[in-house]
Amino acid sequence: MTREKKPMKAVMLRLRNGWPMPLVLQGVFEILQSVVFVAAILLIPLIAVYFSGGFSEESFEMILKFGGIIWLASHGVPIQVHNLGPVADPSSVSGWFTLIPLGLSLIPFIFAMRAGRRIARASYTDQLWQGLVGAFAAYGVVGLGTGYLVSNHHASVNVVAAALIPLIIVFLGLSIGARREAGSWGRLIGVDTAAYLSRLSPHRRWAGSYVWHVIVAGFVGYVAAVGISGILFSVAVGAHWGDVANVYQELRPGAIGSFALTLLQLGFIPNMVFWTLSWISGGGFALGAGSTLSTLETTVGPLPSIPLFAALPSGDHGTMWLFMLLPLLAGVAAGWYFLRVGENHLEDWFSRRIPYNWAALGVSTSALAVFTGFVAGVLSLLGAWLSSGSLAVGRFTEMGPHLWQSAGLLALQVAVGTAIGYLIAPLFESDPVLEG
Repeated sequence: MTREKKPMKAVMLRLRNGWPMPLVLQGVFEILQSVVFVAAILLIPLIAVYFSGGFSEESFEMILKFGGIIWLASHGVPIQVHNLGPVADPSSVSGWFTLIPLGLSLIPFIFAMRAGRRIARASYTDQLWQGLVGAFAAYGVVGLGTGYLVSNHHASVNVVAAALIPLIIVFLGLSIGARREAGSWGRLIGVDTAAYLSRLSPHRRWAGSYVWHVIVAGFVGYVAAVGISGILFSVAVGAHWGDVANVYQELRPGAIGSFALTLLQLGFIPNMVFWTLSWISGGGFALGAGSTLSTLETTVGPLPSIPLFAALPSGDHGTMWLFMLLPLLAGVAAGWYFLRVGENHLEDWFSRRIPYNWAALGVSTSALAVFTGFVAGVLSLLGAWLSSGSLAVGRFTEMGPHLWQSAGLLALQVAVGTAIGYLIAPLFESDPVLEG
């Protein structure tokens, strides 16, 4: 290898594995890289719109502050919006913007995962906490500074919230990234899980295995339901693409404005997928106070000119209730998964105490359905809550799924589907163990 290539290779290795430094500083360095990358992704479209004349009345400094507000909003920090009152006295009314653009939240989450992997790569198991502490501290300082600097006459934030709330996303991202690099939670935290489980009694291991796989089955059911909702949302947008394009033409935002508007909508697409899930569950969602959109009822007032809103369901509800059958398919996937893993120790327990196999199967399957539906319902509550919020303006202070109705109905649908999936799966399996 020539002398010129050796320094270049060394630089590339350093960029990949990190520069040698104390682990606390390594964490700071890695997370600050993430901040810079995320800030660039969020600011470049705003700067492009600014130089194209899209913010003719605002200064460049205000655009940077607006970018900081978007950064905080993508982390779930509530934003207080000012001057929403009448023309005579706009300062008399303010409101809170709390609708998290979950699509934008994925950006800092992904970069935090990258930072977590690089910190874990540079650490031994018992030293990992040093890099994570440095990363947390640096991110908290960035959030605190951003919250202090972005406040203006249009919007403001609580600096304590700006410092602490973004740490939730960075904690999840760093933990998952470090876990992926370590290969197991045992290597990550220094606990030998296999050795711990080997010390448990067989009954405790079976009970723990059953509970764990029930939780995983509920997760499978919920993820499948979200996936079905994403497909349905995509089909609805495609079917109404002409209406979506007409809204773009009516707005006439220009090329750069259309690009920025599209990016903004992309940021809220995960929210709309969760709203679609609440729609097919029958619980419905709100687009403003007093409104409801579900497979059973549609009551909605005038909506802002947002292109994707043109894909909202409308018309006769005569056959729309059939969409409520879709979450049953997600439950079928959960039940099929549980059969495949072969960890239904509760059925074994019942079969030793109930002389009739059909009765033991019925009781254990019913219990499995209830437990799995409960897990899916709890996850649905979390997803619905994350995708809900306020736009701070007028009646649009209520946006998102009706939490308890959606979660309850989805839990019921996944439970019924789980029972069906668990009972019919053996008909399609060729594994002799499962058939026996």
